[in-house]
Amino acid sequence: MDYTIKKLAQLAGVSTRTLRYYDQIGLLKPSKINDSNYRIYNEKNVNKLQQILYYRSLDFPLIKIKQIMNDPNFSQVQALKEQRELLLKKQHEVNSLLANIDQTLKNYDGEIKMTDSEKFAAFKQEKITDNETKYGHEIRDKYGAEMINDSNEKFDSLTENDFNEMKETENNLISDLVKLKIKPDLDSALAKQIYQEHKKWLNFTWTNYTKKAHRGLVDLYKNDERFKNYYDSRAGTDVVQLLHDVVYHYTK
Repeated sequence: MDYTIKKLAQLAGVSTRTLRYYDQIGLLKPSKINDSNYRIYNEKNVNKLQQILYYRSLDFPLIKIKQIMNDPNFSQVQALKEQRELLLKKQHEVNSLLANIDQTLKNYDGEIKMTDSEKFAAFKQEKITDNETKYGHEIRDKYGAEMINDSNEKFDSLTENDFNEMKETENNLISDLVKLKIKPDLDSALAKQIYQEHKKWLNFTWTNYTKKAHRGLVDLYKNDERFKNYYDSRAGTDVVQLLHDVVYHYTK
């Protein structure tokens, strides 16, 4: 069955403006333009839009969705299986948070006594799921499933103190990068401190640190807009290239 842009928008629960934008960026082209200059979408377009909306529900950026779906080896069936796994992880994350809230309410009512570790367990699991959803494909391709699974397990076992120290280390790293950006000097004590801070932050989750792996990670930061945006948005300025240069300087 064919649909006009208005009909497809109503069917999918999106705006016609969204569909026009998808057409503009080459993510979802209509099957044809009719004599009245209307966009017409066929069943193949409907199936592709469904895939796009699944990825969007998992917070994939449009540029990444386009990259995935334009891959010559892209398989709709395989994509659906992967999306199902990611959605199940997301469901597990929500269930864990709900269970943690229920436990916390019982703790406040005096029915149970929660340990500090239990209070933060759901948040650590949420972070793991979020990272898997956003970056899992890339980091597993680069480092292998076994290393990433071990890293997730190590992160999940962090104590509250370790968890807080990890966050503090990252905050210090961002702050120091901003300082170094003002007066870049890779041989300075500040640059060396930044390298040590990033290495320390990695070792909260990495089971085996190597200079080669460290370089590979900052290469990924520089070449993937999602990683770059994460650091740059937190710093309020472009710092990923600087972090990349610092790590390369101290991993010779």
